[in-house]
Amino acid sequence: MLTDVLDKTGKKVGDINLSDKIFGICPNMPVLHESIVAYLANQRQGTKSALTRAEVSGGGAKPWRQKGTGHARQGSTRAPQWRHGGIVFAPKPRDYSRNLNKKVRKLAVKSVLSLKQKNKNLIILEDFLLETYKTKLVLEILKNLNIQKAVFVLPSSNKFFVKSAANISGIKVLSAESLNSYDIFYHEKLVIFKSSVSKIEEIFDLDKNKNNLDKSEKVVA
Repeated sequence: MLTDVLDKTGKKVGDINLSDKIFGICPNMPVLHESIVAYLANQRQGTKSALTRAEVSGGGAKPWRQKGTGHARQGSTRAPQWRHGGIVFAPKPRDYSRNLNKKVRKLAVKSVLSLKQKNKNLIILEDFLLETYKTKLVLEILKNLNIQKAVFVLPSSNKFFVKSAANISGIKVLSAESLNSYDIFYHEKLVIFKSSVSKIEEIFDLDKNKNNLDKSEKVVA
């Protein structure tokens, strides 16, 4: 499909043909949901911890005899109802991570890319190179493209662009290799540098990857 290529001022400077296999599929919403849930789960550290009654120090002696005191019977001052007592079902460090196979992850990214294209929230930006830190320039681009919340996809990591956009709320910068369904879905606009398109299509085109794998196997054989 043909899509406009815009420059930093927001003017059209050309066209680019996007692959229908990457940007034109029918979005698979269950897979996209599964991918986002897995992404959020993998961000959890799972380091919270508390002590149970068996782990709290002290409380070895029975505080008073079983009968005749008028108090309720108690076996330890470290029971949960006591001050400084243990925690019932205390949280312990655990691993929240979820694994998705490669095909599912790629399908989720292709689904959200196609969703952005379908909703006209995908912008292809003409390549330019930042050789110094310049937040003002990034702000001008956002104003020209009428963007408040967006993900920028660079062909490769560029520390000048990353740092220049770091202090701008609602803006995230990714490389083509680090695309994920969560960041694309939860930012209103997706801005892809023109040279990033070919890298994205190379990474997420399963047929092309399969053909390359078959060729390599033949060479090895």
